[in-house]
Amino acid sequence: MKSELLRQVRVLDPVSGTDRAADVCITDGTIAAIAPEICDLPADAEIIDGTGLVLAPGLSDPYSHSGEPGREDRETLVTLIDAAAAGGFTRIAILPDTEPPTDNPASAVWLQKHVAALPNRHTTCKFWGALTVGGNGDRMTELSELSAAGVVGFADGRPLEHLGLVRRLLEYVQPFGKPVALVPTNLQLRGGGVIREGVLSLRAGLPGDPAMSEAAGLAALLEAIAAIGTPVHLMRISTARGVELIADAKTRGVPVTASTSWMYLLANATAAIANYETNWRLEPPLGTENDRLALARGIKQGILDAIAIDHAPYTYEEKAVAFADAPPGAIGLELALPLLWHTFVETGEWTALELWSALSTNPSRCLGLVPARCAEGSPAELILFDPRVPWTVAPRTLVSASCNTPWLGSQLSGKVLRVW
Repeated sequence: MKSELLRQVRVLDPVSGTDRAADVCITDGTIAAIAPEICDLPADAEIIDGTGLVLAPGLSDPYSHSGEPGREDRETLVTLIDAAAAGGFTRIAILPDTEPPTDNPASAVWLQKHVAALPNRHTTCKFWGALTVGGNGDRMTELSELSAAGVVGFADGRPLEHLGLVRRLLEYVQPFGKPVALVPTNLQLRGGGVIREGVLSLRAGLPGDPAMSEAAGLAALLEAIAAIGTPVHLMRISTARGVELIADAKTRGVPVTASTSWMYLLANATAAIANYETNWRLEPPLGTENDRLALARGIKQGILDAIAIDHAPYTYEEKAVAFADAPPGAIGLELALPLLWHTFVETGEWTALELWSALSTNPSRCLGLVPARCAEGSPAELILFDPRVPWTVAPRTLVSASCNTPWLGSQLSGKVLRVW
């Protein structure tokens, strides 16, 4: 029997609202005891000084992208899962936009078997099934067969243009009881926009995407969801108006949850055009500072349930192009926790429990999973995080096969030391 004792570690458990210093004993993969002081231990127990460290449930990412199958030069499932573990994520869900896409039962089964065969991995990997064939938004997949094949839920990871199809999808998936995730964007209003429309887009000479493209798409989806009653998770909320519409919908009892990507919480459109840094090229684009502040308040107030990583690996060659030509997205699994901790928790804007709820407990619930706990008797699905460890973001320090991030070359503080 293997036992480990963490002395005076900071214990976080969002489910019970616990944030305290305590001794924690982990025995054979289970949290055996949490107490102010634990003295009765096996003689061979490993003792870890937890002073200044955070012990908390593993993080959960509701949606990210894999290169494998089809684009292993960007990321393999092995490097993706290992990058997730390095960043503290013990659960991740992969969008179906691979090559070929996860739009049929055979693809879903192959992915699950492939991941199950990987030895000694600390992260559980789930897969979204595509809503439409090829993710092209024009024809439904065999949703019943995908559900039976074990997908975690249904999503395309891109906006659906045809509202009649959205209506039929919401009606058809309702009996399966699995999550549905939709991106709220009006594609006609978005057009070819690559940066938030406004003074900055004019100065930069780049095509603008107006904030109302999200608001219009979101309003239409909320009407459909309210009428049909199928619960939906709304992805990539990026504007202040989006937060307002979701708050109003929740007040009216519309069955929605919502998430924003972590990068929308840390920067605004000014960063995107400072040096035409293509790793700030996101979809939807970064908004104004007012948008960023509204998203942060939305997380704190629970209007936005979860923070997604939306990890999107690309090769150097794919990103070394003009801003408007670059594919949207950046990596983030190894960066999100330290950057969010120092931006929001250390400044006092959020509590540690608020951050952990948005990165761990609520994303699991959005995926229809039971959240991990840091409580006596619970399985030890935990991470040990040291907010003080300095490190430099570089290809040699990143586990991900890609390094497309605007923080490349920056020094950060905060590392996950251990994953159970």
